[in-house]
Amino acid sequence: MKKMKNIFAETWGIIGVGIFIGILAPLLQYWGNPPNMGICVACFERDIAGAIGLHRAAVVQYIRPEIIGFVLGSLIAAYLFREFKPRLGSATVVRFFLGVFAMIGALVFLGCPWRGALRLAGGDGNAILGLLGLIFGIWIGTLFLKNGYNLGRSQQTHHAAGWMLPLLMIGLLILMLIFPQISGKEKNEILFYSMKGPGSMHVALLISLGVGLLIGFLAQRSRFCTMGAFRDLLLFRQIHLFSGFLALIITALVVNFILGQFKAGFAGQPVAHTMHVWNFAGMALSGLAYCLAGGCPGRQLFLAGEGDGDAAVFVLGMIVGAGISHNFGLASSPAGVGPYGISAVIIGLLVCLFIGFTMRKRIA
Repeated sequence: MKKMKNIFAETWGIIGVGIFIGILAPLLQYWGNPPNMGICVACFERDIAGAIGLHRAAVVQYIRPEIIGFVLGSLIAAYLFREFKPRLGSATVVRFFLGVFAMIGALVFLGCPWRGALRLAGGDGNAILGLLGLIFGIWIGTLFLKNGYNLGRSQQTHHAAGWMLPLLMIGLLILMLIFPQISGKEKNEILFYSMKGPGSMHVALLISLGVGLLIGFLAQRSRFCTMGAFRDLLLFRQIHLFSGFLALIITALVVNFILGQFKAGFAGQPVAHTMHVWNFAGMALSGLAYCLAGGCPGRQLFLAGEGDGDAAVFVLGMIVGAGISHNFGLASSPAGVGPYGISAVIIGLLVCLFIGFTMRKRIA
């Protein structure tokens, strides 16, 4: 186990994880997940929010086993390598709202950093604006980090606290098994299921759960993080995490070519819009929120699997943010940004800037 740990801690280890994800994500798309959405943490959490009734957007309702797998795979790795460390920090309500605004920004763009990379690898030119916005938002966040921004140190806590989000994920999996989709019906006794649209496109449960478990396990070992890739590059000129992110894009590009899933252009891309300013601004909001919270949405799931209660709060904020986005007309669609999405992005940026300016410790 020690040898495996050292391998994944090295640059070639995280490149290998990026290649692994770059292969599996397009395959998930090929097997049945939505186009250019083999994996999207924000979109999949949005689908979960719809499945449990936090919003009523009928086309995006399904409990995504990949998300469950991310948390439980990380949990398994953490226990195997004695890295399950239940912990909680401070500024809990701030972390929650950072999760809310991270999701709002992601749903204005229509994707998290993972999907931004996969959209680019599928030929979607709109992803370029989104990724540039992500980098811009992270860059603003690094300026706050340089000037003493801090949400407080984590403290060791009871094991029960570290198990809360994994238990929630186990509960969601049990709900799927007890209340499966009934042919021709959008709702069973408890859960909502999409009959059309992205929510209706999904891989078989065992395959998607298995892929999620594998990615969760490997990402926990390698500390894979899309936001951290750009943060470390901007702050420290370190390419360790960035090499894994780049490997993901290159590999997914090659696999998409092989599978015939590459379509270059801006117009007509699946689950995307061409309002470039708001593609940029939406991901700028998300990037800033990720940086202020200390990790991208995938990394937050993996940290929660290790027992990090702060990450769990951020995840819950994103799920609630998905409900808010669809209930109040903030989320985008292929037709463009929702009626109140632009206002929400501006408010979100102002709130995140307020958090960044006010939660700084003076450096002597």
